[in-house]
Amino acid sequence: MYHYTDGGLENVWLKNGYTIRDTPYGQAVSIHDIDGLTRAICLALTDKAGVLTGKEFRFIRQGGMSLSQPVLGKMIGADGQSVARWEKTGRVPKWADKLIRLLYVAHANGSEPISRAIVRARTVERLISQRILLQDSGRGWTPELLDCEVSEAEPA
Repeated sequence: MYHYTDGGLENVWLKNGYTIRDTPYGQAVSIHDIDGLTRAICLALTDKAGVLTGKEFRFIRQGGMSLSQPVLGKMIGADGQSVARWEKTGRVPKWADKLIRLLYVAHANGSEPISRAIVRARTVERLISQRILLQDSGRGWTPELLDCEVSEAEPA
């Protein structure tokens, strides 16, 4: 069995679905279906008894829904700092615990309105972080959209 600790979770073990290879830098693990594994972990967390830990809450937010703390906070009526605090301290309010479980299950099961809302939130966040790079070709200006995360250096 392989102790899967990616995403900060400490209680996940894989029976199969992975390959361990020796490399010049040590052992490397390859997960056969990482998206399917992430979905299975998130669904298991939504069925878990008791309140989610901060790490579990973060795994569903990041891995399951690909949302930042501020975006999730806005979706559930809190601020990003509150979400960060819950994840760091592990003290997730019961209402936020229930709401993220509902949002994830609806999203994973294909609820069109929930899925659209999550995709829209991710898209808006990505677009806010874009830079517009303009180049004069001599025949007019040509725009190009760049993600700021991709290109932090100032363009030449």
